[in-house]
Amino acid sequence: MAAVLFRPDRQKSRLRLFVMQVGMLSLFLTLFARLWYLQVFTGEEYQAQAASQSIREVVVQPARGLIVDAEGRPLVANRTSWVVSVDRSVIGNLGDDERATVLHKLAAAVSTSYADIVARTQLCGTPGAKKKLCWNGSPFQPVPVANDVPQATAVQISEQTEDYPGVLAQAQSVRSYPSPYGINAAGILGYLSPITGDELAEAKRDNVTSLNGASVVGRAGLEKTYDQWLRGVPGETRVTVNSAGKVLGTNGPDTGGQVTAVPGDTLVTSIDAKVQSVAEKQLHQAIMNARNTYDPVSHKNYVADSGAVVVMDAHNGNIIAMASQPTYDPSVWVNGITTKQLKALYSKKSGEPLLFRATQGQFAPGSTWKPFETIAAFNNGYGPQSRLDCSSGLQVGNRMFKNYESESYGSIDFAKALQISCDTFFYRVGLGFWQRYGSNPANVKAKDPLVAEAKAFGFGSRTGIDIPGEASGRVADRRWKLEYWNAMKGYYCKIDRQNTSGKRDFLHLYAHEFCLEGNLYRAGDAVNFSIGQGDTQVTPLQLARAYAALSNGGTLYAPRIGKAIMDPSGKLVKRIAPVVQGHVKSKKSAFDYVNTALLGTPETGTLAWKFGGFPLDKVKIRGKTGSAEVYGKQSTSLVATYTKDYVVVMMVTQAGTGSGTSGPAVRSIWESLYGITGEDVNSQHAAIHGVTPPKKLPLFATNGSILPPSVGGAR
Repeated sequence: MAAVLFRPDRQKSRLRLFVMQVGMLSLFLTLFARLWYLQVFTGEEYQAQAASQSIREVVVQPARGLIVDAEGRPLVANRTSWVVSVDRSVIGNLGDDERATVLHKLAAAVSTSYADIVARTQLCGTPGAKKKLCWNGSPFQPVPVANDVPQATAVQISEQTEDYPGVLAQAQSVRSYPSPYGINAAGILGYLSPITGDELAEAKRDNVTSLNGASVVGRAGLEKTYDQWLRGVPGETRVTVNSAGKVLGTNGPDTGGQVTAVPGDTLVTSIDAKVQSVAEKQLHQAIMNARNTYDPVSHKNYVADSGAVVVMDAHNGNIIAMASQPTYDPSVWVNGITTKQLKALYSKKSGEPLLFRATQGQFAPGSTWKPFETIAAFNNGYGPQSRLDCSSGLQVGNRMFKNYESESYGSIDFAKALQISCDTFFYRVGLGFWQRYGSNPANVKAKDPLVAEAKAFGFGSRTGIDIPGEASGRVADRRWKLEYWNAMKGYYCKIDRQNTSGKRDFLHLYAHEFCLEGNLYRAGDAVNFSIGQGDTQVTPLQLARAYAALSNGGTLYAPRIGKAIMDPSGKLVKRIAPVVQGHVKSKKSAFDYVNTALLGTPETGTLAWKFGGFPLDKVKIRGKTGSAEVYGKQSTSLVATYTKDYVVVMMVTQAGTGSGTSGPAVRSIWESLYGITGEDVNSQHAAIHGVTPPKKLPLFATNGSILPPSVGGAR
């Protein structure tokens, strides 16, 4: 019997096979366990993650807050606009042919061109983007390509999503202007425009969250100043979409799929729509009348190319009405403004209607300056008994400074000088102070009571009104003249050096004189300053605030239009209190004298011929007229008037005398304020219920309507 031999290599092979079998079994068990873990134990989590890839977040813009007048009348409201937008992320994933087909079909549906649609979906700054049409907003938001689309078209696009992948049709709230009593108020209200991508990037970089989700922001006027309250808080809706962008469903609020938008707060203003309407109409009428009036100086009709009017509460600086001409339709900004429209707003040919002259226009004050110079004189040696010669002219150096129309009234006091607006009287005041304190024309530190008083009344600095873009005006004193000379001497000295032909026209004579000694503050500068001429400039708002200080005893308020912030239910969020910016330091007797003297202007002075038959004994109006001369143009017409309650200031450029052009319009505004018909004063007919502005706020009814304070406002 043969012996069985032991084979060690065969035993090793079997062992390796066994190990491999165990390894394979372990691997299968591991894979099975992992598969069970993914599909069973954590299946819901991964299913949710997969589903989230087909969920899109749609920002829901809130209704912007209303802007209402003091009686609750809406100045700015909202309306519904159907907007068609394109989701660039969906459109971008389509093939070239399919994308072109969709956009061609969309262009036909919204009645525009294919090229226009394509251009609007391009991001500004990318190659080939058209500046006038490209999208400058967030690259992650749907791009609006058509606004104010008919509702039927919007419904069609929404119902046929398979034909319009990546196209959204949504109802959005946009600004509307109810214009109670036909008012415009464009310069007060301001406008909105879309947030740019750069702004969003900057906000993200600075960790600013206030712009999150917002599509538009205020750019001017009240819309800009109170934007954080008016804007509201955007909401969010999460919708499930397929690969073509078709909406399959909306997640409910119980799953976190919806965040409700919070409407913006309501801004209650101090504006009264009735008074605003009267002010706008009277300013327009004054301009039209001037254009139909012959100017004997220039031998043509007055150009009357611009104007402004301010009606202010003398007690606290609140603005009751404020207007500017030329103006524009504020609705031009809704849904975006075209380049052509924007150019027209800045165009000099159209009168630069975007320039709000009440706060941004700067003009020589003319004789409306004289009451403040009188206050200065009474605080520096002059008094009620002081008398000066109102001659037809005054020789200063080698120049004759003439009285207006060269009239002479002999020796008169300050009251008479104010009422008849005698220039040579105030020339002598200005010259006297120059001779006493500053006869060295190079001394920029010389005392000047007239300059100091002008600055004390707030001239030369912004008033702090709650709308942006205000101009500061200019008090042309010694320091300003030196600074201006340093800034401009190179320009004028170059003109002087290049004048080898010896030309002696105005430009070259001025350039020669300015180059040599334009830094010197001479007697002629002081004389011009005393009557509001020369290089001094004020805004109509500055003038109104200064006259309000005359009325209230010397308090300078920062003018305010905003009065209160109220939430959509009518709950008070914030009351905007008057802000005192300063007090004019003066003898009370000086204020009393000027206030008494200015009563005579509409009675027997320069306003009398326009206030005949007005009940001045019942409504005690004080006033001052002005006719400011402007080189190369016709005179600017100015009238500044006030009572214990209000200030009314009007200015019209290239329109002649203050009383002749602005006088009748200012009178009409006063008649509306106090309910005057002829010589009868009836407060029941006053534009403002109770004659003076309401202290209470409007009342919000349960149905959302706003009731005037007189009905039941309780604040």
